[in-house]
Amino acid sequence: MTRRLPPLNAIRAFEAAARHVSLTKAAAELGVTHGAVSRQVTQLEAWLGVALFHRRNSQLVLTDAGAALLADSTAALDRLALAAMHVQDQASPRALHVNAPPTFTMRWLIPRLSGFQRRRPGLEVRMTTSLSPVRFEAEGYDIAIRGAQAPLTGCVSIPFMTELILPICHVDLAERNRLAKPEALAGQTLISYATEPYAWADWLAAAEMPELRSAGTLRFEQMYFALQAAAEGLGVVLVPAFLVMDDILAGRLCAPFGARAAKRRRYYANAAHHTKAVDGFIDWLLREGRETEQAMEEWARDG
Repeated sequence: MTRRLPPLNAIRAFEAAARHVSLTKAAAELGVTHGAVSRQVTQLEAWLGVALFHRRNSQLVLTDAGAALLADSTAALDRLALAAMHVQDQASPRALHVNAPPTFTMRWLIPRLSGFQRRRPGLEVRMTTSLSPVRFEAEGYDIAIRGAQAPLTGCVSIPFMTELILPICHVDLAERNRLAKPEALAGQTLISYATEPYAWADWLAAAEMPELRSAGTLRFEQMYFALQAAAEGLGVVLVPAFLVMDDILAGRLCAPFGARAAKRRRYYANAAHHTKAVDGFIDWLLREGRETEQAMEEWARDG
């Protein structure tokens, strides 16, 4: 049986115009001119032999036939879009574009990424780094990882790990300067960086020492360089504990005051929509995040 289908471009133009009840808004959505939408709607009305709109003083009003066609055409276009998405998602190989903060990527994500690749050998992960606001369409990534106090609105936003931001330094510096109490920071260099989510003034206020003055300061543009300076024994820096947990457990770095006055945030995997590849990557992040949190909990108990 041969299907007698209406012109599909005309259906698409009508559905947008009927949904917005505006040819102008439909044209903007479809990226065409007002006249093009009007011609497509007229073509569809001629093909059907029935009016779909009443045109009253430059305003559109759906006829009964138009209202009935809108309900069915919206559902049909949604099913077609979903079917196409599923076909694309099942295609192999496929690339997954992931964007994340630079230091997070270098110190936490990359060391674990081989585990995901073993699970999904046919999926190519393309990494970019950024701290800028999430813009899926403009930047072209599928997942954007960000540390935040709350989930991102208007998209899929899944928390996969909790971070504690606290003072970190080289073990030798802590032992040599007896950093057993926060008051000892008065004799130390405090390292900061332009992208820090938790400033030293905030930490000192939370530790009930807002008036403390350090011996000096050292400031960098990025967290990575500030952390490297602390690893070289140049001072004390505020960074997320999970980024340095391997170094702490290995005895290279330490958190001299434990979790005192630590700031708590969460890391979120943000995506414009669900796909098999996106959901698989987020599930993997959830597992890795749980393992990291367990390691931090064990460290906190032992400390």
